[in-house]
Amino acid sequence: MTETNTWFITGAGRGMGVDIARAALAAGHRVVAAGRDTETVARALGDSDSLLVVKLDITKPAEAEAAAQAAIERFGRVDVLVNNAANFYAGFFEETSNEQVRAQFETNVFGPMNVTRAILPLMRQQRAGHVITISSLAGLTGLEFVAAYASSKFAIEGWMESLHFDVEPYGIRTTLVEPGFFRTELLVEDSSTVWPALSIDDYAERTAAAIPNWRSMNGTQAGDPAKLGVALVQIADTDEPPLRWVAGADAVAAIEQKAHDLLSQIEAHRELSCSLAHDDA
Repeated sequence: MTETNTWFITGAGRGMGVDIARAALAAGHRVVAAGRDTETVARALGDSDSLLVVKLDITKPAEAEAAAQAAIERFGRVDVLVNNAANFYAGFFEETSNEQVRAQFETNVFGPMNVTRAILPLMRQQRAGHVITISSLAGLTGLEFVAAYASSKFAIEGWMESLHFDVEPYGIRTTLVEPGFFRTELLVEDSSTVWPALSIDDYAERTAAAIPNWRSMNGTQAGDPAKLGVALVQIADTDEPPLRWVAGADAVAAIEQKAHDLLSQIEAHRELSCSLAHDDA
């Protein structure tokens, strides 16, 4: 029998967060479902004695602290944290304003850090826990028209990889999830996607073509978020969860190619790379 754990899931009012919460509840776990609009979260997940809905804007550390405290008061512990909440600033780098880039990092990087800072003391006290952060295919390989988003996800990758070493001595495990394209609300305009604020003539034609192309993907992505939710619960229930889990066949193919490219780039200049030591080293 699977042990009953308490899951704390951000962005649980829509997209992957809803499906992860549903899967955790269906597996018999307790769930703290966090979102900026608690009514939206409650409507999406319904009523359950195993469910606590909490208000949380991940960019506000005080709300993260309050949500963590509410979880402890209701369930006594937090076993699995899922940093899921995120948004998507699309556009070529030069057409993405400085304010937009900073806003992207505020949500996608500092947001998960805020929540994790609030939860880690609880997990250290327990000497057990699992921090899962939803990254992206774009966290390991750059793509066109996603400079701000990809850079935020690359930052998440470095943070989580390093966090693993920080918290492992206290019985806390970490997992990065790198989904490909899933049929969520991420590409819904005015919901999770923000288009470039600036306009530069050199980019105008490419931007005009890129925006409708991205819009047309909404609702046609191959990945099923309900299946991802079930699979993530399975991953979390294993004795040795992976440090990385690549989710979706498209992500597997793209990240495999990136791995091959990195090895090829190393090999192409191996002699030069290894010739840089001091003569007496």
